[in-house]
Amino acid sequence: MTKRKIVVAITGASGSIYAKLLLQKLIALEDQLQEVSVVMSDNAKDVWKEEIGDIAYETLPFRFFHKSDFFAPFASGSAQYDTMVIVPCSMGTLARIASGVSNDLTTRAADVILKERRKLILVARETPLNLIHINNLKTVTEAGAIVCPATPSFYSKPATVEEVALTVVDRIIDLIGLESKSYRWGEKR
Repeated sequence: MTKRKIVVAITGASGSIYAKLLLQKLIALEDQLQEVSVVMSDNAKDVWKEEIGDIAYETLPFRFFHKSDFFAPFASGSAQYDTMVIVPCSMGTLARIASGVSNDLTTRAADVILKERRKLILVARETPLNLIHINNLKTVTEAGAIVCPATPSFYSKPATVEEVALTVVDRIIDLIGLESKSYRWGEKR
C-alpha cells in the first residue's frame, strides 16, 4: 500500500468536532501515512476553543503551518501531497476556492491539489444553503473536488455526539482511501 501525504485544513466554520476526530483517527492510522500537515485559520482556533473547550490541537503529532506560510511544502505541486481535506469547510473558503482566489495557505493548497488533479475533499458545514453556495459547490465539483457535507448517518445507531460525528469522519477516511474499521451498511452490529 502506498503511504499517503495528506493536508488537513481547518476553517472557522462550526464543526470543530469533525476536525478533532479526523486528526485522532489519522493518528490511529499512522502506518498508512507518510505525512500529515495541518493548517488552521485564526477563526478555526477560536471556534475549536469555543466548541470543544480546549486547545488540544497544539499537542497533536502533526506538522502545523501558519495560514500565511506559502513556503509550506504543500503550497507547491512538487511536494506531491495526494490528498487535502478541508474540515469543516466554511462557505467563505469554498467561495475563494471556487473563484480561484489563493489568499492564504488553505486556498493556495486547494488550488495546487486541483491543478495537479489530486484529491480535494471539502467537508461543507452550512445550512441552509443559498444559491451562491450551491453554485460554488457545483463549481468546485466540476473542477474535481469531492464535496462531503458534514451530514451524519444514523443507521449505525450512534449513541453519543462523538459517535454521530464519527459517521462523517469515517466517510472522510474512506474518501481519502485509507483502510479503517467502521460500521458498514448491512453489517450485523
